[in-house]
Amino acid sequence: MSNPSDGSTDPKTTFMIEEIQELLPHRYPFLLVDRIIDYKESERAVGIKNVTMNEEFFQGHFPGRPLMPGVLIVEAMAQVGGIVLAQLPDIPSGKLFVFTGIDKVRIRRSVVPGDQLVITAEFLSLKRKRFAMMSTKAEVDGKLACSGELMFAMVD
Repeated sequence: MSNPSDGSTDPKTTFMIEEIQELLPHRYPFLLVDRIIDYKESERAVGIKNVTMNEEFFQGHFPGRPLMPGVLIVEAMAQVGGIVLAQLPDIPSGKLFVFTGIDKVRIRRSVVPGDQLVITAEFLSLKRKRFAMMSTKAEVDGKLACSGELMFAMVD
């Protein structure tokens, strides 16, 4: 993939929110990736999610002690994985991979307003050009917040 924003033919390694929205169907309040800061085709993506007190889920999780729900951290990891899967060279453009399973997921620390999640998704496998597996992790300040293996299936 070339980088048309600067006219070069170098592979694109970063994505702004508008480009993420071209690749993922998610929208507010469920788009949980603000930027891709590193991308290598068919291998990995590193994205960020800036966690602010303005997130709707903090109204009820938990009043007086806001914590980002673990399932939303996992969803953010899946969305970064979706950036890799949406651009696999052997997959027709516009095909959608949906999140279908989790293995070995562990939440290691709380994520609170003011944190910046740095999420890494590494491509592990693709079977029958339909079923994919990713290894993912989310870190805050270089410390592991969550990790796990995520499964995806392409839908027609």
